[in-house]
Amino acid sequence: MADAMDLTGRTEPLQQAMAGGRSLWDDARARLFRNKAAVVSMIILGVLIIIALFGPMVWVHDYKTQSTLIKAGPTFDNWHILGTDFLGRDAFARLMIGLRISLAVGLVATIVSLIIGVTWGAIAGFVGGRVDNIMMRFVDVLYAMPFIFFVILLLTVFGRNIILIFAAIGAVEWLTMSRIVRGQTLAIKNMEFIEAARATGVPFFTIIRRHILPNVVGPVAVYVTLTIPVVIMAESFLSFLGLGVNEPLTSLGVLISEGAKEMQDKPWMLMAPALTMGITLLCLNFIGDGLRDALDPKER
Repeated sequence: MADAMDLTGRTEPLQQAMAGGRSLWDDARARLFRNKAAVVSMIILGVLIIIALFGPMVWVHDYKTQSTLIKAGPTFDNWHILGTDFLGRDAFARLMIGLRISLAVGLVATIVSLIIGVTWGAIAGFVGGRVDNIMMRFVDVLYAMPFIFFVILLLTVFGRNIILIFAAIGAVEWLTMSRIVRGQTLAIKNMEFIEAARATGVPFFTIIRRHILPNVVGPVAVYVTLTIPVVIMAESFLSFLGLGVNEPLTSLGVLISEGAKEMQDKPWMLMAPALTMGITLLCLNFIGDGLRDALDPKER
């Protein structure tokens, strides 16, 4: 009886420790939510996304409707809280649409770069040898080409439309992603669990999908959050040069370009889109920094 009680007394702390244990992802999530800057950034970014998605649907003015109020200042009389642009269109409605387009460009182009870069890097790192050399030399050649020149070339050859802007920016942003994934793949491809999968006859792409990719998701997740701001800035720069989205659609870059022309007389036309872009980029960068710290195994 005493032995049974002693055994029970010994196993209870063990069971409590096992029940209280956390996986790597649980630990990373807890560290992420302890990062106040990342949490506040996620809340602010969530609000901006909700405004971009649903704001134009419920706002009193349409972003395409023109009026006789040309370049009017902010007023609450007609609910032009940010004034109107050079065609009399409501500036706040266009700001919400511009935020939607910029976020969409950042998201879609990042997904394109994610798919291409992860696939390219995982195959190059896992196969190795001559295949790896050929694939990575191709990446080096693309790296040598100026980014803006390559995008402008695609837009000039295939025409300017929003879908092509998504694809063109994503098609050049995958290069760094492929290098990151290749490096992580080289680090784990000779580990015991990979060798065991090879020995048991697991197909090539199954090993990549089930064993390689889950082990590189941490660095990839961090880089994705840092890629979205880069893509938004790239689109804004193209729009500033007049190579962005077509009218009547707009983006934050287009609004900043239009506001810069009226900066002295009507500074609110520049301040509103510039401040929106600054807040969005800061939030994405803080979230990326939080993910980087949360997924760092040295912090465990």
